[in-house]
Amino acid sequence: MEHDNLLEGRINDLSQRAYNNDYLTHTNFLSASDMAMFYAMLRARGISSNVQSLNGTPYVVYGGHEDADRNVICFLPSYLSSDDFMASETATGDILKCLHITPLNSKFADDLTHRDFLGALMNMGIEREKVGDILLDGNDAYVFVMADIAEIIARELCRIKHTSVSCAVVAPAACTVTPRFTHMSGSVASQRLDAIIAMVYHLARGKSQDYIKAERVFVDGRTVTDAGYNLKPGERVSVRGQGKFIFTGMGPQTKKGRFYAEVDVYA
Repeated sequence: MEHDNLLEGRINDLSQRAYNNDYLTHTNFLSASDMAMFYAMLRARGISSNVQSLNGTPYVVYGGHEDADRNVICFLPSYLSSDDFMASETATGDILKCLHITPLNSKFADDLTHRDFLGALMNMGIEREKVGDILLDGNDAYVFVMADIAEIIARELCRIKHTSVSCAVVAPAACTVTPRFTHMSGSVASQRLDAIIAMVYHLARGKSQDYIKAERVFVDGRTVTDAGYNLKPGERVSVRGQGKFIFTGMGPQTKKGRFYAEVDVYA
């Protein structure tokens, strides 16, 4: 709760500074749960997220690429439209930069994972809020970071696990990797959260309930501890230790009274 209060105060301050001084302000990277808090704050004030304005200041939510998990809220001055901001930002990366990290010798490289790349950055003393999404293309990675630390990382990052790497700063538009999904359909008794998690990850129903009770399940960034929560189409589910998926809806009822749940699983 203290974290949420501090974050709400910070977001309010940034929006008011942008309005009063007519210059661009922005947060660092916010997690999915932070973004859920932000949208809950808007709802509590009777503000639709479609309006994209807070305290009279227009804002843009931007993570460097489409469908980003971690995002920055940018509050815009009066002279800058959201379209102009996005066109400029994706081309030049004034707020966010992208790091293209590649092994120097792919033949002898370790099999590198998201955790390996993130761990290497954390070992450099980089704060988590300065790092956005990490998109993998084999052993190559595109890492979105705040612009103020991009050059430092590019100069100093030379090894991940036992693999020597090169690191170049590129504009966000240079990232050609997009999240990949695998469509999946399976029979479930209902659209309860525990039932669908069990179907997606081939778990016993009790095991999926254990994940939920242990607060390892997030829906649209919010921790959900109710196994009976009914998922809604479009909601994103993250199960720590298993993966992520988007619930797309329920199919027709079978003769045995069950349903087919439709999901897109992050590959």
